[in-house]
Amino acid sequence: MNPRIRRKPLSSAPRGFSLVELTIVLVIVALLLGGLTTAFTVQQDNAAIKETRQTLATINDALLGFAVANGRLPRPAQSGTNGLEKTVNCADDTACTGFIPWQTLGVSKTDAWGKLIRYSVTPAFSNSTPFTLTTAASKQIQTRDTAGTAIYLVGSVAACNATTNLCSPAVIYSSGKSNHGWLEDGTEILDGSATNLDEEANAAGTTLFFARPFANGGTGGEFDDIVIWLPVTVLFNRMIAAGKLP
Repeated sequence: MNPRIRRKPLSSAPRGFSLVELTIVLVIVALLLGGLTTAFTVQQDNAAIKETRQTLATINDALLGFAVANGRLPRPAQSGTNGLEKTVNCADDTACTGFIPWQTLGVSKTDAWGKLIRYSVTPAFSNSTPFTLTTAASKQIQTRDTAGTAIYLVGSVAACNATTNLCSPAVIYSSGKSNHGWLEDGTEILDGSATNLDEEANAAGTTLFFARPFANGGTGGEFDDIVIWLPVTVLFNRMIAAGKLP
């Protein structure tokens, strides 16, 4: 080898990231974190929905137990901060719509999002005088078909009556994660949407309520209320089995 030719020594220092490479890395990290956050949020939401459905089911069982013990269903809570049932009979469906009487029933007052659980009961089923097999329920439930048309799940176009007993004696529901509802201290949450018509119907409803799959829009608007109802046949059968009817 020619001693005059000198080779440049190989650098042992690591080559740094260029700005372009660093930008790409940061974008990838952001996408990964965003995906993880979205997945975690979905997981949290699903857990909250499951917890709320279980809470409503527990309340439904408590209503049946109360009816067996007292010959009637409880009236709504006295207020958003007083969970004892109202002390006087309801004059109408409006007076019999409010919050679940959590203290009287010994159940949770709120759903998984910290909102008070709503309750509407037929006055004739919550009067001091025990109801009978001919007492007419007053609550109707609608959903929407694939075309967006409102159809009945419980009840019908015809008024509820004691002959057919197609309607429900009581409805229990959560206002869901978004939009409307009432906080644990009784403060009303103002509705953050102008298009959630079915949720608004539930918030103002006394005899007609909506129960449908969650949606971000479409006919009836966005919807995440969780609604259940007490079938009159289930209530009557439980009362008969307990020897309280007929």
